[in-house]
Formats: sequence, C-alpha cells, structure tokens
Amino acid sequence: MAESYGLFEQILLIFIGAVVATTLFRRLKLPAILAYLAMGALIGPFALQVAQPDQMALLSELGVVFLLFMLGLEFSLPKMIAMRKTVLGLGSAQVVTTSALFIGFSLLMGMELAPSIVLAGALALSSTAIVTKELIRLQQLGQPHGQLSFGILLFQDIAAVVFLILVPALGTNSAESSESIIWPLLQGAGLLLLLLILGHKILPALFNEIARERSDELFVLVALVTAMSAAWITHAAGLSMALGGFLAGMMLGESHFKHQLENDIRPFRDVLLGLFFVTVGMQLDLSALVENIHWVILTTVMLITVKALVILVLGRLFGHKANTSLKAGISLAQGGEFGFALLAVALTYQVIDSDLNAVLVSTIIISMIITPTLLNRADWIAQRFFPAPNSIESIPEHQHAEAAKQHHELTDHVIICGYGRVGQIVARFLKPMGIQYVAIDPDPIRIKEASSAGEPAYYGDAKRVDILRGLGAAHARLIILTLPNPKSSLESLKHIKREFGEIPVLVRTQDDYHSEQFQIYGAAEVVPEALEGSLMLVSHVLTLLDVPAEDIKERINTVRSQRYRILHGFVHGGQSLKADLDKSRVIQKHAVTLSENAYACDKTLDELDLGLEISSMIQNGEEIDNPSGAVSLKVGDTLILNGSPREIEQAEERILVGNL
Repeated sequence: MAESYGLFEQILLIFIGAVVATTLFRRLKLPAILAYLAMGALIGPFALQVAQPDQMALLSELGVVFLLFMLGLEFSLPKMIAMRKTVLGLGSAQVVTTSALFIGFSLLMGMELAPSIVLAGALALSSTAIVTKELIRLQQLGQPHGQLSFGILLFQDIAAVVFLILVPALGTNSAESSESIIWPLLQGAGLLLLLLILGHKILPALFNEIARERSDELFVLVALVTAMSAAWITHAAGLSMALGGFLAGMMLGESHFKHQLENDIRPFRDVLLGLFFVTVGMQLDLSALVENIHWVILTTVMLITVKALVILVLGRLFGHKANTSLKAGISLAQGGEFGFALLAVALTYQVIDSDLNAVLVSTIIISMIITPTLLNRADWIAQRFFPAPNSIESIPEHQHAEAAKQHHELTDHVIICGYGRVGQIVARFLKPMGIQYVAIDPDPIRIKEASSAGEPAYYGDAKRVDILRGLGAAHARLIILTLPNPKSSLESLKHIKREFGEIPVLVRTQDDYHSEQFQIYGAAEVVPEALEGSLMLVSHVLTLLDVPAEDIKERINTVRSQRYRILHGFVHGGQSLKADLDKSRVIQKHAVTLSENAYACDKTLDELDLGLEISSMIQNGEEIDNPSGAVSLKVGDTLILNGSPREIEQAEERILVGNL
C-alpha cells in the first residue's frame, strides 16, 4: 500500500513508470503528456495506491512554477502595446465574454460561484504552446487569423495573472464577500508593479554580469534562483507560487538572455512538469470519470463550440472578416497548459472537488489532442461557412504555387536549398554580381524573417521535386545543398538527380564523412565546411611563414585530391564547445515591419534616432539601400536593422511603441 513506500521509493517508481509509459506512447504516436497522466492515474490513490499526490505536492508545484516561468518568457510587452487594439480590445472581450458564459452556465447547473470562476478560468484560456507551434508549422502565424490568435493569446497571459491572484482568495472562508476578492487583486497588482519595476532594471544587469563569467553552471543556478525567489515572494504575500514564476519570466522575456534561459531551464522544467502531470493523473478518480463521461464529452463539445463562436462574433464586431475570425476561433478553441496549473492551485486551496477536477482535466486533455486536427481543417471549415474565393491562405501548398508562379520562367539561376548561415553568405556574393537566385528552407521563422527583408526565400523541403520544379530547377544553372543534416542532403540529392539529372549540384557538409556517398549519387562538388576552414587557416599560416604561393596552392590541392585524408583524426580534450554568452559583440540582421499603431509611423529616421545601422528598407514594394535620415515612414514599411541583439531589441521597442 502507499504507506509502505517512502518518498524516494515513490519518486523512483514514478520515473521508472514514466520511462516505460512515454516509450510506449511515443511508439503509438501519442503525446507524452498522456503517458504522464495515465501513469499518475494508474499508481494514484484511486487505483494501485502506489503513491500519494500530497507527498509530491512541493515537487509538482515547482513544475508549475517553471511552466509559468517559460510562458512568462514568451510574453512580449512591446508586441502587446503595438497590437493593443487586438490585445486589449478583442483579447479582453474574448476572456470576459467566454468566462461570463461559462460562469453563467455553471451557476445554472447549481454550482457555487468560487468553483464556477475556476472552471471559467481553466477553460477560457487557450494553449499558447500548441497554438503558436501549429500556426508556425502551417506557416499561418503571419496571416490575419494568425495575428488575431496571437494578439488574443497575449491578453490571455495577462488574464492568467488575474486568475492566479484570485484563486487563493476564493479558497478562504469569506470568499463570497467582495472585499476578500478585491483586496488580493489590489495586493497582487501592487506586487506585480513592484516586481516589474525592480526586475526590469536589476535582472538584466545581473544576468549580464553572470554571462561575463562564462560559467554554464553559474548561469543555470542564477536562472533557477530567480524563478524560485519570485515564487517565494508571491507565496509569502499570500498568492500562488506559479504567479511568481510567471512574473520572473515576464521580467526576463524582453532581455537578450531569453533564448539562453529557455534552453537552460527546459531540462528542469520537463522533469518537474513530468512529476506535475503525474500528480494531476493521481487526482483523477477513474470511477468518477467513468460515471461522468457524459459530462466530459458535453463539456468538451461546449468548450470548442462556445470559444469558436465567441471569437467569430467578437471578431466581426471588431471589423475582421468572418473567414478570418472563424479560423482564429478554431485555433483558440482548446483549453491550455494554464488550465492544469490553475486547477492544481484550486485543488490546493480546496476551491474545487476531485469530481469536477477529473471532468475539467479530461476536457482540457481531449481538446488539446484534437487541436492539430482542427487547425489542419480550419481553412476547409471556414471556406464552407464563409467562402473567400479570392484569398490564398498561407498553407504551404499555396505558398509553393505562388513561388512557382514567380520563378518558373527563370533560367541560368541558382537555387539555394537551406537558407541558414552558409546559404545566406552564398546569396550575399551572388546578389552584387547580378546572379539571380531563389532559396528554400524548412524553417518557417527564418523564412518569415528573410521574406520580410525582401529576400527571394520560400518555405519548402528540398526533397519536394514539385517545389523545385516550380522554382525553375529544370532551367537552373546550379543547385546548392547547404542543409545541416547530411541524411536530408543525401535524400534531396537523390531526388534532384533523378528528376534534374543534368543540373550540377554542389553539396556543403560539416565534414567529409558522407563525401563518398554524395559523389556516388552525382554531386558535382562536395565541400566539407570544417575541413575547408582548416585549409584556409593553413594557407594563411604558410603565407605568414613566407612559403611560396605556388607551393601553398599545390599542397592544398593535393589534400583536396586525397579527400582530406591528412586531416582525419585528432586528439580530444576535456572541454566541450560552449556558446558565447556575451551577445553584445554578435551582429545580427533583423527586419521590423511597421504595424498600424506603430510609434514610428509618419516619423523620419532622424527623428527616431535608433542608434544602429539601417542597411536597407522596403517601401511601396521597392528596396532602398542605406536610406536617408529624411525618409518618412509609413504603415507597412519594413526596416532592415543591423546590430547586436540588445541594440535590435531597443530599436524595435522604439519603432513599435516609442520610449517607454
């Protein structure tokens, strides 16, 4: 029984079970979250009674803290202000309307006010992680319904803070009095303001100093201490620990340490979140769930229908097209990660009972599982109800067709497959020489940035012959494969040579491990990047040592003809390659497009005084190199900024919202 197992034994059994369950579920192509929940339900007090959720409470609550910390990192204040009409207008209307409908329905069903508010909060907010991931995968984040969805999600992050403040107050004996609810809200608002003011100045400076030490361990420790300290402060103030984690993430979300923090925190978050979802599963009374299965189905259908219809109606009221509004509603029709966190806090403060928790958790799980399918069919559904015959939505097939329309007549051009660092460097040499080129890349974020900067770059897979044909591959002068994965490059090469056998293909690889295979399958040249870099270094060394140029050229050519045999093998050391944490000297290229409410509209570049290089801008469809400071900016203009991450961050904030 559960009493015979200590805490260590319970944790060990949970991890062993989680390994088995996640392996099995992945083989079945099911989400890992289902494995954790199923394992929790199996070993919990309502089944095998191997473990008790109350003994895991602290560890699972830390998982919630780190989950909210990661969500806080994704919160963007400048973007929220730039999209304030959508965020504060439509976003607030969606949360208030949806919550009011769910609260009203719950009260009609005989529930008390406190659990009704928890139910509304758990269901009114959507899954930021799933929605953004799927919209990016489908190349729809930059489309009208994608931007609409993103704006609403931004406000939902704000609403999450309100609910996290509210739930502990609802758990008090006097929760029905307005004073017991208003006071915690005022207290939380004051604490939020204080932490943001102090954290916005102190934390970036602290992490900048830590980064200078160039210690991975110290950086991770400070990140953990920051999240847990913020959680302790809010807990000490009588609020939830999860709120502190979210605030800490918000404070660091606009700093240039954001991505480093995400990578460092992720392992701790994933392990603790695994424990959290196991404890959520432990709280599922399977017999009660079976008895209430009709409520689960009804609640899931109601959740998806109500949220989609609310956003459709509100979107129309705010001036958006019906087709766009319905697709945004379908995108946000599910429950989200925050629902699990809110229900866990509500259970801790005894605001809801286990039966209601089982129904709501099951509803959120089911809605999250079917979200990818709904998004895949969103365009089809919207077209059935609100046809838009002249619109070409941003699903990949339409983008490929558009690329084909623009480039299938090209001849003697270069196709760059893979538009990362190497692909972009190649393009920079081709462009000033007047050699036409087009690029494809499977990274939607990179393509969005490159397209915004006016580059002829398109989303696509180099293995897709139909895409290459649309880009004029049959009449191309050269195809370059710069993909980082050698297996993907080899597969692409096979398809290219099978369909366009006469076109020479140059392949870039990290090393020469697969060079022979590339040669067998028809590559005209194989360039191992690391080894060629070494040869370039050797040529400079020999030049400085006064070795004749002809001798250097002969030796380099000999090494190449022998397929770099002399360069094979080296002595390994104890230190691993570590990324440079000091980002201040890294120069990046970033495109910023002026939205309708952007601060920079109707201002000149001189008036903005951005403090970094503006390499070019796109105005009225034309690219202007080194634009004059007297140029007046308009809605839709795109500025191409060159600078460090911190400089770009400050310039983008200036462009979108002005001085804060």
